[in-house]
This record gives sequence, C-alpha cells and structure tokens, in this order.
Amino acid sequence: MNPGRMNPGHFSDMTALAPGLADPVHDSQAVFRAVLDAFARPGRIQTVRCSARLPVAQAAPAALNILLALLDQDCTLWLAPVLRQEAVIANLRFHTGCRIVEDAAQAQFVWAASGAELPALSTLACGSEYEPEFGATCLVQVEAFTHTSGWMLHGPGIADTQTLQVEGLPADFAAQWAENHARFPRGIDLLLCAGEQIAGLPRTSRIES
Repeated sequence: MNPGRMNPGHFSDMTALAPGLADPVHDSQAVFRAVLDAFARPGRIQTVRCSARLPVAQAAPAALNILLALLDQDCTLWLAPVLRQEAVIANLRFHTGCRIVEDAAQAQFVWAASGAELPALSTLACGSEYEPEFGATCLVQVEAFTHTSGWMLHGPGIADTQTLQVEGLPADFAAQWAENHARFPRGIDLLLCAGEQIAGLPRTSRIES
C-alpha cells in the first residue's frame, strides 16, 4: 500500500479492500518497465509482475497491476460496466486516489474487461495536434495472443514485421485501428492484457490483417 494515496472517504466498505502492490517502489518500477517495453516493441508479448490481485474474476492481473502502478490522484479512469464493482472501485481509489468517470470520452485511462466492452476508439480522448499526449491509454482484456499468425504489425519499434494473433477483440477492430492510426499524432494507445501478459499497440503502429 502507498500511505500517501490513502483516502478512506473515497469508499464505504473496508471489507472490499485488498493489498495493493507488495513492494510499491520496486513493483511499480517493474510494471512500468514492462509497459515501456510493450510500447517500444509493439506486438511483442511482455510479462507483468503481478503482486496485487482482486477476488474479481473479470479483473485481469496485468491490467490491475498496471493501473495500480500508473494511476494517481490526478488521473481519470473509465471502467467497463462489468468492472464497476465495489471491490474494484474501492481498491483503485484507495491505492491510487484516481477519479472514476462515467463518460469514457473524459477518461485518461480506459479499462475494458473484454473487447465487447471496449468503447468505439473514435469516441475516446485523442488529444490535439499540439497536445497529442492527452490521448487516452486503453487497457483491453483479451482471451489470448500468440506470435504464430494473425496481424502483421508495422511502424516504429518494429524492424520489419511483427506478427501477433489476438483472440477476443471486436470484428471491426482492425478498421477502427486504421482510423486511429490515421489521426497521428493524435490518437489513443492500447495495451492488450491476457492474464499476466501484455502486448502494446501505440498509435504509431499499423495493422495488416
């Protein structure tokens, strides 16, 4: 737990709380490095150190630990409907101080428990030509991914082509992503999460399906 982030007024049920990152400093650093590597090497599967877990089946360990490491009291977060449970909300507020918002378009971070609950990418904050850093970061839980077949990724951080197969995204995701990529430098960045593994899709990456 990070005492500097605690604010008991944010939640009503102390029994909903679970331990946060086991070692806040070192675990946060390890998670942050995994996220940086995921975005620096799009499509390559990274493993996240998951010391924090919740008794909520819909909360993938990687997504939870990333948010515990990255969020603070200045961050806004949108949760997919299935994740709007007391255990999830109470723990995120308690350990990070973040603000949960109802409108995904107002969120700096978006957590979707499945591809079906991912809002249309065009509706999310994409920053501006002058402030592209205000584009949202989306964490999307998927069923699985491998490097055996599927998408062919191109762009910065990829020497030639990176192959990535993803199970559990909307059928029109590749088309949505093409529109997102075309808005560069505006746009959203995506982290796919499956268990303790992640793969990054920065807005600079192009998908060939």
